[in-house]
Amino acid sequence: MKTNSNTNRLFWALTVALAIFVAGCKNDPEIDIDDSASLAASYDAKVPYEWNVLFLEIDRYSPGYRPPAAARMLAYTGLAAYEAAVNGMPKFNSMESSFPGLSLPDVDAGKEYHWPAAVNAAYGEMFRYFYPHVDQRFITQINALENRLQSEFTGKAPLEVLSRSIIYGKAVAQAVARWSETDTEGHEAFRRPRPTSYTPPAEGPNGEQLWQPTYPDYTRALFPYWGQVRPFALREEDKIARPPLPWSEDPYSQFYNQAKEVKLWVDNATEEDRWIAEFWSDDIFELTFEPAGRLVALANQMVAEEKVSLEQAVELYAKMGMALCDVGIAVWHSKYLYNVERPVQYIRRVIDPNWKTILNNPIANVIGMSPEFPAYPSGHSGFGGAGGAILTHIFGTHALTDRCHERRTEFLGMPRSFNNPIEAGVENAYSRLPLGVHYRMDCDEGLRMGYLAAQRVTQLPWKKR
Repeated sequence: MKTNSNTNRLFWALTVALAIFVAGCKNDPEIDIDDSASLAASYDAKVPYEWNVLFLEIDRYSPGYRPPAAARMLAYTGLAAYEAAVNGMPKFNSMESSFPGLSLPDVDAGKEYHWPAAVNAAYGEMFRYFYPHVDQRFITQINALENRLQSEFTGKAPLEVLSRSIIYGKAVAQAVARWSETDTEGHEAFRRPRPTSYTPPAEGPNGEQLWQPTYPDYTRALFPYWGQVRPFALREEDKIARPPLPWSEDPYSQFYNQAKEVKLWVDNATEEDRWIAEFWSDDIFELTFEPAGRLVALANQMVAEEKVSLEQAVELYAKMGMALCDVGIAVWHSKYLYNVERPVQYIRRVIDPNWKTILNNPIANVIGMSPEFPAYPSGHSGFGGAGGAILTHIFGTHALTDRCHERRTEFLGMPRSFNNPIEAGVENAYSRLPLGVHYRMDCDEGLRMGYLAAQRVTQLPWKKR
């Protein structure tokens, strides 16, 4: 049974909102109400856009939220924002019935709502829920953004409507958060990214050498149990990647030749190869946002350029978050199913004992590193495939210029242009070869799994028939 939430927390939020709006109304007593205000499509995308811009800054410095945990946060937050507005989106369904165990509050029948205010309240609530551990400056930024956007709604709707919308948005977010907590492996996983309970197997059943904590920093395995996290749309069989090439140290084998390709590419990298490799890396905590965040950065750019509506934006960010979350689950499940060793492990043992990647960590001063989990399939490729497919689903074959890192100085952040989002996602995937951290088969399969995750998400019953 659904009921409207009347918790003390919501009353407190209402009191704060009332104070803000009353103070604003004293300066501007005239309220200009748009007759189309009952529709989310009548508003611009400012609210979700600004929250996702803030996400990228917090993501860069949020402990435990490297991939794929960040993708999960994006999925639940995007769902909450979508559900906070969907009653003002007549062509769209609530997703409640698609997710067993999710129980959302009802709107008050016949009452008016201001959908940007509801979405803003939902974002604020979800950010505080998912980021309880970040530096206080980010908590301050979260509260400040929520309050600033609330103050901008003053005079756009009656105080009663704004207050009702704030309460509703927070109630939706709290319901989504409660549902998130029923996902045992995913809930607060950021607190346990490298569990000491996991010991990676050293050798496979046929004598193949398997992934181990890797040269030069030998960091423990990241999220080895992530395959148990609850997906949004993927089926259980979708979580299993196609088998990798048979492991072999025979110089005439396909596996050896894929390792040799990586070595040759790194050893003979052109300036453009290095640019592409570093441009898409996003591997280093506190240097950039993580790889799932990269697709949100591209989505933000396209939202701003296309001037989309609130309705389109909440649809985009919900689908993007779910697709990134699901491919993260599938990729990490398969990584620890196959435990394929990283190229640097294989190459240093079999081909060249002094070889290293070109992935450097200037924050920790680590040279020639590899990410701290098995190689197959590639996470960057999965995120690039899923995100590129969702952007194409929303915007079509739209040319774009990636300006994500144009102000960076640690590497060449100059923008790169693409004919369409799929092309950008493909370059993201295969950038892992000249960086030296993945085999070609990793990228091939990661892309396939990303496209599948996006397909499954878009097949959910978003639209009314």
